[in-house]
Amino acid sequence: MEIRYHNRYPFSALSERPVYDWPEGKRLAICICNNIEWFSFMTGLGSDHTLSSAPQTTRNYAWRDYGNRVGLWYLFDLLDELGIPASHNINAKVLEYCPQIIKRIQLRGDEVIGHGITNSERQDIMDEEAERTMINQATDSIKKHFGKSPKGWLGPYIVQSNVTLDLLKEAGYSYVLDWPADDQPFWMNTRSGPLLSIPYSIELNDSPAQVFRHHTGREFEEMIIDHFDEMLRQSNKYPLVFNIALHPFIVGQPFRLAALRRALEHVLKNREDLWLTTPSSIAEHISRLPKGTVI
Repeated sequence: MEIRYHNRYPFSALSERPVYDWPEGKRLAICICNNIEWFSFMTGLGSDHTLSSAPQTTRNYAWRDYGNRVGLWYLFDLLDELGIPASHNINAKVLEYCPQIIKRIQLRGDEVIGHGITNSERQDIMDEEAERTMINQATDSIKKHFGKSPKGWLGPYIVQSNVTLDLLKEAGYSYVLDWPADDQPFWMNTRSGPLLSIPYSIELNDSPAQVFRHHTGREFEEMIIDHFDEMLRQSNKYPLVFNIALHPFIVGQPFRLAALRRALEHVLKNREDLWLTTPSSIAEHISRLPKGTVI
């Protein structure tokens, strides 16, 4: 077969890269990335709690709606209790129907990240003009409700077309979360200049782990703890980003929330050695490093 190449970034071995620090000389950045999503009723795409290919029904729509109505508020309270900042990947339609969510995010001072208009559609199957329109509409909606445009983007279903990076750069974005190729940020090529990729986990992610692979809440807890402990060791050699990806309709279920609470309490035993931060703060820090430090 003919091998295709993306030409977005070159190969880079972790052991050969320049070493740098996060603020205050810390070596492990901690990011909690929460997904706040909106779905079309009985049409389009959407997760199901039993089968990955299940049709859209009132049952799975309501299960997902639990996240915005209940699970998210449990999660907000937990993050407040533990004193952890977060970022929120937001479908723009949420902002029209759930204004209380806007107020709570503003009160917490959390970061808002572009996440399309709805998770009932994917952007990788759109033509370029349709994708550009979708990105612009999602961006404008966040700017309208929060007073500023988002700096980062995560595509619905973590997918991109061949021109997504180009369109995001042209729309004013400074980083993306869609390329889980690394535990460090790295620069990607676009037709209008470089765009930063920031780590976003598809392993420590409650959706693939607990919905599609059917891990229990306790197993997810163990995954977080083991992943954190090992990354903390590795960060003695390398500056790293530890990321947990959450969905309130999944992790907001109380039995799963209890497991997340225990995992985060374990992480925070090392609070003084950690940079509790958001993707935009990571992007800003990287932009201030000498050229060539991050490849």
